[in-house]
Amino acid sequence: MSARRPPQPVTDPFDKFHEECGVFGIFGHPDAAALTTLGLHALQHRGQEAAGIVTFDGKQFYNERHIGLVGDTFTKPAVIGRLRGDRAIGHNRYSTTGGPNLRNVQPLFAEFAAGGFAMAHNGNITNAGTLQRELQRRGSIFQSTSDTETIVHLIATSQAGGLVDRMIDALQRIEGAFSLVALSEKKLIGCRDPLGVRPLLLGDLEGVPVLVSESCALDIIGARLVRELEPGELLVITEHGVESQKPFAAARSRFCIFEHVYFSRPDSLIAGTSVYEVRKRIGAELAKEAPADADVVVPVPDSGVPGAIGYAEAADLPFDFGIIRNHYVGRTFIQPSDAIRHMGVKLKHNANASVLKGKRVVLVDDSIVRGTTSSKIVQMIREGGAAEVHMRIASPPTTDPCFYGVDTPEKTKLLASRMSEEEMAAFIRVDSLRFLSIDGLYRAVGGMPRDNAAPQFCDACFTGEYPTRLTDHEGGEVRHLNLLSESA
Repeated sequence: MSARRPPQPVTDPFDKFHEECGVFGIFGHPDAAALTTLGLHALQHRGQEAAGIVTFDGKQFYNERHIGLVGDTFTKPAVIGRLRGDRAIGHNRYSTTGGPNLRNVQPLFAEFAAGGFAMAHNGNITNAGTLQRELQRRGSIFQSTSDTETIVHLIATSQAGGLVDRMIDALQRIEGAFSLVALSEKKLIGCRDPLGVRPLLLGDLEGVPVLVSESCALDIIGARLVRELEPGELLVITEHGVESQKPFAAARSRFCIFEHVYFSRPDSLIAGTSVYEVRKRIGAELAKEAPADADVVVPVPDSGVPGAIGYAEAADLPFDFGIIRNHYVGRTFIQPSDAIRHMGVKLKHNANASVLKGKRVVLVDDSIVRGTTSSKIVQMIREGGAAEVHMRIASPPTTDPCFYGVDTPEKTKLLASRMSEEEMAAFIRVDSLRFLSIDGLYRAVGGMPRDNAAPQFCDACFTGEYPTRLTDHEGGEVRHLNLLSESA
């Protein structure tokens, strides 16, 4: 794995959170591959570097894995034509350090003694390195640097009975967060970790069961949402129906609160509630906690839009688009020379001077990570004629990295881990800077403040309180697990 970063795109890609992946599974439909492609297209926001699909036609598995967006690779008729069968699983991936690597693109496929097996995984295993070294000492040979492959090897070497029992045996050995789908010759399997950190849902398409990371992937294929899998639940789907198991010790749910803030698509549902409406409530809480004497509320597009709408409504201020986003600048756009490098954020965003000129602006964004992009956007707002810029962040300060499947910088690179609120305001050059409190976030999402003795969500990126062991980091300074760069 290379530690060298690729050339910098138009904005700092390490100055924003990136969800690691999205998964999709379907069992018993003649257009399984095409429907999986559509589902992955709906989940594209969860990973834009690569995608893969595995299908089975009753005799043979078929596997297509490609670097790039789903729409650029899997929509070609020849590709879909090669993916024969009535059952499939798919995966979208986002890589971090270094360039995309085809050997790490999921689903991963293996030939077990009992037949073929494919797996796609959303999350991160925090003892993957420890388990991998143990497996290698016993003779396992790894073909990737993915923590997902560690799960596959644990299943292959398990001494339990059938496939499902071996899978349970393997999953009981791992720590961290996982929502996964797996495909064997006779089964589609879905499972969430005991804390339910990452999402996984069951849908129904005219009697055909579907597993997805988010409900928007059901909407695109015309399926209905049946329910979310419970934390620690394992579903086994066969031609005989859907069987639910609870193989793990009961634990209190710690769903990732940042799914509500940023990761999930606004049109998805979490626990039956619209993500869009929750983000508006977050903005309203922010307005109550951090009012500003201002003329207009402006979002940082696109992720800041719902929060800014909620803020404007609660503060009784006008909402307007003071920043126009260019949607045709991709993440892989390379700045060709130093002569235009200073343009930076302007290649993706441009100030709307007609809205900003002479105004006291409340600028709403979902988070501040490293702060470099925020400072450029603030500069752009001032150059657009704003008289004052008051930045409001629709989440608490991000002080700690995520170890559960989200690309975040090391702790020392997080602005809020080394600066006070006042110092951050000076760094990004705003007239004032305020973040939503942790209790305000909890009230917006769940209606109650944080239970400090037993938090209702995983909020480690804001509090440093990790809900599982971080085995691969014990005995030294906790740092961001580099396996994230090559895993789910």
